[in-house]
Amino acid sequence: MPPLPPRGSIPDDARPTADQAAGAKPTGVLVLADGTTLWGRGLGATGDAVGEVCFNTSMTGYQEILTDPSYTDQIITFTFPHVGNVGTNFEDIESVGPAARGLILRADVTEPSSWRAASHLDAWAKQRGLVGLAGVDTRRLTRLIRASGAPNGVIAHSPTGTFDLDALKAKAAAFPGLEGLDVAKQVFCRQSYTWDETLWSLGKGYGRQENAQFHIVAIDYGVKRNILRCLAATGARVTVVPGDTSAEAILALSPDGIFLSNGPGDPAATGVYAVPVIRSLIETGKPVFGICLGHQMLALALGARTAKMKQGHRGANHPVKDKTTGRVEITSQNHGFVVLPETLPANAEETHVSLFDGTNEGLRMLDKPVFSVQYHPEASPGPEDSHYLFDRFIDLVKSHA
Repeated sequence: MPPLPPRGSIPDDARPTADQAAGAKPTGVLVLADGTTLWGRGLGATGDAVGEVCFNTSMTGYQEILTDPSYTDQIITFTFPHVGNVGTNFEDIESVGPAARGLILRADVTEPSSWRAASHLDAWAKQRGLVGLAGVDTRRLTRLIRASGAPNGVIAHSPTGTFDLDALKAKAAAFPGLEGLDVAKQVFCRQSYTWDETLWSLGKGYGRQENAQFHIVAIDYGVKRNILRCLAATGARVTVVPGDTSAEAILALSPDGIFLSNGPGDPAATGVYAVPVIRSLIETGKPVFGICLGHQMLALALGARTAKMKQGHRGANHPVKDKTTGRVEITSQNHGFVVLPETLPANAEETHVSLFDGTNEGLRMLDKPVFSVQYHPEASPGPEDSHYLFDRFIDLVKSHA
């Protein structure tokens, strides 16, 4: 394998070959904080957006990815070249609020080829104010991110092809990055609500939970809809509360179990107000289950530490070993921070580990009904190998009811 390129090694005139051959003027550009410039064809909304540039290796599920609140303040590079070929619909969304800042594609978006498609990805992105860029050498950009870490950048789309590169570079350089940033407060709900929608099935769509047996309070740090569906599908009545809700207010709802959701940003920053609440909830002895950001903040509540990863884990094919059963599952992941397992206290243990790089993927307490995972078992998008974790949670709820 040839050596990886250092940051800034992509030349400023690295425009799409097709555009050069046709003499077309690029209508989109990505400018990184160090001045690296990649040209392409703009799509979606016009204007510009700043964020951390990352990559996702999923082959499908782009609509769920782009609407995942965990991608707030991030620009997603899709490594799979054919994105948009099944169009978009009204069902495969994970939030109605802000999520990803932009998307970067290798190939132009083709006409939708799925019977479920309600609109073209370009039109959908435009409607959501999402700036896109096609015609980019995404393999080269991915290698740059892998070698140097996820950079800050600005993605811009102008039909005239006119850009102020110096201003865009300055905007990218001024972006503070995600480390130390509490992004969850941008996306979690502002008032409590109930959730009874269950999982989707062919010919029926989403179902409804009408015979709930248990009450789960889900703390929203940027929760995905399919996580709530998975909880409801287990037989739970779900109440969703804002991420800054007090422990007293949560306990006043008389939950049988407590769920800590996924979300964006630095867990240590969000943990300033979330960790004391989580500690109080753990002390009650009620079952607690966390996913992604919820997993990281649970670890912080136990006294462990987290750290920013170089490029993070984002994709739908990550192998994880469940150390409690010895089984390997293929998982969907999206995180840029990681729990340091060596910092866990004596009454907690690592339960899951990444088979890609050995990083932590799960933990549990030895003296309380509390556990969490780093990845996304709701599988939206992704494989369903990890759906058992929702049943594991409900089993804890039943045994402590």
